[in-house]
Amino acid sequence: MSTVTAPLLSPELLAQLEKLELVTRRIFRGRMKGERRSNRKGQSVEFADFRNYVAGDDLRFIDWNTYARLDRLFLKLFLEEEDLHFYALIDASASMDFGNPTKLQYARQLAAALGFIGLVRADRVRIETLGQPLRGPSTIFRGRKSLWRMIRHLESIEPGETASLADGVKNFCLRNPGKGVLVLITDLMDKQGYEAALRYLVSREMDVYVIQVLSAEEIDPDLKGDLRLVDCEDRDIAEITTSAPLIARYKRTLDAFVDGARIFCNRRGMSYLLARNDLAVNQLVSFYLRRRGLVR
Repeated sequence: MSTVTAPLLSPELLAQLEKLELVTRRIFRGRMKGERRSNRKGQSVEFADFRNYVAGDDLRFIDWNTYARLDRLFLKLFLEEEDLHFYALIDASASMDFGNPTKLQYARQLAAALGFIGLVRADRVRIETLGQPLRGPSTIFRGRKSLWRMIRHLESIEPGETASLADGVKNFCLRNPGKGVLVLITDLMDKQGYEAALRYLVSREMDVYVIQVLSAEEIDPDLKGDLRLVDCEDRDIAEITTSAPLIARYKRTLDAFVDGARIFCNRRGMSYLLARNDLAVNQLVSFYLRRRGLVR
């Protein structure tokens, strides 16, 4: 069982995250008034543009000053405020309980950071795991007052869930038919493969980000001698003798695995990012995810 030994969000990290907001490339119609501006023209207080008046338009939005100057009717358009629905889907399988910090701890902290950004902007935040039963959507966290409740929920997530990647993602889609931004945080390590799982997300009306978390030990293994390797999920055993050629072949295989996942996602409109567990979360969010367009 993993033990959370450090706070998910330090005061310094909170101060950095407070300046950011989550971004969507799609236009979603929010259910409640949030603190963001959408790309959709509406009737809020922030001016966006003009267009020609068409019979039947609301006369309250005619720009009479422009009419006085040009003798033509123009309608004022405004940016409409809307909220965003943010989902963090965390892989809590046994393979995530590896590394220092563990990949699951890193996933918790990343979900906490992105969730906090959403809470600050009054977005609807949901945190789920692949092993969550198919019984309806999880609790919605909204507003700053929900921060510590969200943190407690994240800290309660333990490794060892047995749902496959495909089953977990499928159940998530059945529980959450809505729109929004989804961040899937996983190591993508499933003997059945990741392709079927990610295909479930292709047809969703969501911005999908796949963040593959790997430990530094997995990327640059420091192994020597004769070893007996035991699969942490199905207890399969492999006995190997490490050597420079074997380590080199392992790294080529891992590189091919990562490149394959990146290509698979990019071809299907999903954003992919590889994150090492020794990369600071604030750097991942403020630099790498900003470049990917998830935050600004």
